[in-house]
Amino acid sequence: MQDKAGTVILHDYVEQTDGGSRLCLTLGEALEADFCCGFIRSGHPFLAEPYPGLVRTLMPGLPLPLVRQLALALAFEQSTSFITRYETAVFSGAYAPLAANRRARQHNVYYCHTPPRFLYDQHEFFLGLTPWPLRPAFSAFCCWLRPRYEAAMKHMDVVVANSLSVQARVEKYLGMKAQVVYPPCDVDRYRSGQDHGYFLSLARLDPLKRVEMAIRAFLRLPDQRLLVTSDGPEAGRLRRLAAGAANIQFTDTVDESRRLDLLAHCRATLCLSRDEDFGMAAVESMAAGKPVIAIAEGGFAETVLNGETGIWLLSDAGPEDVVKAVTAMDERTAGRMSETCRERARLYATPRFLSGMLEACSPPGKG
Repeated sequence: MQDKAGTVILHDYVEQTDGGSRLCLTLGEALEADFCCGFIRSGHPFLAEPYPGLVRTLMPGLPLPLVRQLALALAFEQSTSFITRYETAVFSGAYAPLAANRRARQHNVYYCHTPPRFLYDQHEFFLGLTPWPLRPAFSAFCCWLRPRYEAAMKHMDVVVANSLSVQARVEKYLGMKAQVVYPPCDVDRYRSGQDHGYFLSLARLDPLKRVEMAIRAFLRLPDQRLLVTSDGPEAGRLRRLAAGAANIQFTDTVDESRRLDLLAHCRATLCLSRDEDFGMAAVESMAAGKPVIAIAEGGFAETVLNGETGIWLLSDAGPEDVVKAVTAMDERTAGRMSETCRERARLYATPRFLSGMLEACSPPGKG
């Protein structure tokens, strides 16, 4: 990587078509910044077009979760001496911030999607998901990582949270103040098409996303269609749960063109995640003029307007509550919300994100 005064963005890794990776690359393109991450999945669609800066990876992708986490932490802690060449560094994720310990006297910005939930508010939940033989190793890893992560936070000059909910977590768990800059949505890419009557779930198939609750609801609604267009560690179990239900279809992860088409023609989307950090899927749904059935906590409580751009469910909602919301979201109701959805989505348009982040990334005296 060549010597230059400028900006480098460090992000954990680019594997799924997730909002964090898209956010970092969007910011990097606007700043013409160099980009560094742990690893990049081969053929990833976010890097299909030439990137304006240099792209650097630190390690190969590893399939074993706990081994991968330790390798990522060590890579950012030990293999990032090159970042001292940059005037500004922007960090994103749970492991990339460890590199900040090398930059004690330079401008450091942390875009916090959330303090790592497996270290803080969801530690017991993640421990419960870990196989019994690996739980001591998981606990030991968390005890090793947490002080390193918190030490890195002391080197951050600016902390940016992606929502008011995450801003509160930053203050609670890290004792730090954060400003809020909402993630970017390229709203002009989305279009609203004819309602084809199906409900859409875009959430990754893992326990915190609670896609199971949507599937159990639609098992009670044989006349309503659910399309699940994602993948994740629970894919096999959830497919087995829905086996034999003709109204529930899985597509795995789809390319961007197909994803936009599915959003354009759904009736509404389902966003049932537990205390979601921000929840880009809800904003993308609204950008396509489609209302959202969402849990009223975390980022969804900030973005979705109950009765105007969707229907809120309580945090302790179950499948029966999803059944009621889906039944209430008929074609007329969804159509009535469409224009308000599009207007709401524009609050999260990319130019607003870039304006906030350009100010945050400007070193003192240059803003």
